[in-house]
Amino acid sequence: MISAGFLAILCLGVASAAPSHDYTLDAEWEQWKRSYEKIYSPEEEKQRRAVWEENMKMFKLHSGVNGLWINNVTIEMNEFGDRTGEEMRKMMNNSSVLTLRNGKHIQKRGNVPIPTTLDWRKEGYVTPVRSQGPCGVCWAFAVVGSLEGQLFRKTGKLIPLSVQNLVDCSRSFGTNGCIDGKPYGAFQYVKNNGGLEAEATYPYEAKVRLCRYRPERSVVTVSRVLGVPRTEAALMNALITHGPIIVSIDAAHESFDKYTGGIYHEPKCRSKTLNHSMLLVGFGYEGKESENRKYWLVKNSYGKRWGENGYMKIPRDQNNYCGIASCAMYPVL
Repeated sequence: MISAGFLAILCLGVASAAPSHDYTLDAEWEQWKRSYEKIYSPEEEKQRRAVWEENMKMFKLHSGVNGLWINNVTIEMNEFGDRTGEEMRKMMNNSSVLTLRNGKHIQKRGNVPIPTTLDWRKEGYVTPVRSQGPCGVCWAFAVVGSLEGQLFRKTGKLIPLSVQNLVDCSRSFGTNGCIDGKPYGAFQYVKNNGGLEAEATYPYEAKVRLCRYRPERSVVTVSRVLGVPRTEAALMNALITHGPIIVSIDAAHESFDKYTGGIYHEPKCRSKTLNHSMLLVGFGYEGKESENRKYWLVKNSYGKRWGENGYMKIPRDQNNYCGIASCAMYPVL
């Protein structure tokens, strides 16, 4: 991520004078704008260009050969190349995700056969990847994804559900629109208010508006929420027996922002610093099974051009890497 010192310098520079640009990067800048269909006002372009140049310099310094970061993880100057670290953090949860530890809300672990790989997308449980845009509602996309999976499990119908319904209406349950939110609070809203609408009747706008929920248009409700014990074995059990699971990880790193493929590796990742919610949809391994390159497959809400078509592989069975098992939960309809 960009350092606080750089951000301070950048702010001062913008306030005092137009940013100066490295004209040797003109061709790359224009190509990047075309690739990601970026259109700015003249003043905004000056500021975004300055941020992009700093990010590009850091990218070239750390990316190594062929865009490799560490351990064959690939990164690129993706669509977020014109955003500061602070702006990227605003797309995450600004505070630690609420952890369920009330005994009656803990999922009971059983013994189930463990397949070599699992991908709930292939079974019809997962809707296409969407983008949250500049609105910090990863929590809402994760909640909606888990509800979509459970609704499919119950009815055989895969219905995209409304993120905007949660953004607008769940603020009295511990969420704060585009600034912050916790999956458990969003579930409580759905439970207490009789349901959630579909995307078709309450489409996403990436901003907070007045609540327009109509109970007669609800397509899903929640009876309870179960937390998963803080072990990868328990997470595996829950994923196999119940379908896609909400997980939260430490994602406040430049390598996360620019991730494009491979099993993610970030030496600074911590298991107790949870700031980004995603949907766990499967697991597998790269290479030969004996090479122990095992991963969890998670769905993000940064659009299809981020990661592996919107997905990320996180190390599995490596001491709860990035906190993948620290705060997992799923709804019961």
